[in-house]
Amino acid sequence: MDRFEEMLTFVRVVEAGSMSAAADRLNIAKSAVSRRLAELEGRLGVQLLIRTTRRLNLTGNGQQFYQRCLAILADLEETEQAISCEQVLLRGTIRIAIPLTFGIKHLSPLLNQFLKEHPELSLDLDLNDRTLNFMEEDIDLAIRIGRLADSTLIARQLATTQRIVCASPDYLSQHGEPKTPEELENHVGLNYSYLAETQIWQFLQQDKTRVLAHVPCRMRANNGDILLKAAIDGLGILVTTTFISSEAIEQGLLCPILTDYTFPEEVIYAIYPQQRFLPRRVRALIDYLAEKFDNDPYWNHAVNKSNQIFS
Repeated sequence: MDRFEEMLTFVRVVEAGSMSAAADRLNIAKSAVSRRLAELEGRLGVQLLIRTTRRLNLTGNGQQFYQRCLAILADLEETEQAISCEQVLLRGTIRIAIPLTFGIKHLSPLLNQFLKEHPELSLDLDLNDRTLNFMEEDIDLAIRIGRLADSTLIARQLATTQRIVCASPDYLSQHGEPKTPEELENHVGLNYSYLAETQIWQFLQQDKTRVLAHVPCRMRANNGDILLKAAIDGLGILVTTTFISSEAIEQGLLCPILTDYTFPEEVIYAIYPQQRFLPRRVRALIDYLAEKFDNDPYWNHAVNKSNQIFS
């Protein structure tokens, strides 16, 4: 059996979490996957995977071999790209996970243009805001917003965004406008469910000291657009990002409040697994997004105009 096929099959099984899923990704029969793994373990003389009824788990030797396989396969791809007479062309598929609202509002036109510039490339998009497992979900790249948990993933900053507090004119006329974070206890909040503390809002005063406010929750959701519409309909007070709320504020549908207070700045990151060589197509996309977010006039206009309104 070809050692390259053995290593590739092993890596796909680990990434997919099952032989059936790996067979689908490799477009081969499940029996072929099982045979390749058996031959690989027999040749090495060690067990690489522990097979249970629910999933496959790596042994200690399996984890070590998996990391080495990743490096070898990445080396091979990098070498092929370096010596290719058509190395200016990017080929293959990039599997990317992006936040739903941010993806639609800001990433979609950039990704479309990237595909136009590289006709041999394809994108497989997963629009969601949840925490990802790169190994299990076979993701090459993710765009995420906010503070990142410690991990072995590599994060590259693309841009920053701010959070603001806002409510509809109708809500404020009926319930009054809070002047301090403490007064939010007498109001209701519309909360993003992926935050660690959905009912505790953390503000910064002008001297950068922190103020915590407990806000009773009227609605929780894992999507910013849903919460934005609820705020426009007068259902509560919303903490949201400038890239979601700026248009509604410009139209007078929402009013910024508590503008003497701010929130810690949030960063928009490109996140990818730590590996020795990043595929050139993935690196090219990251570089492209970093350049566009730094120079794109629509993005700067949206943020700057929002900040002018909030000040």
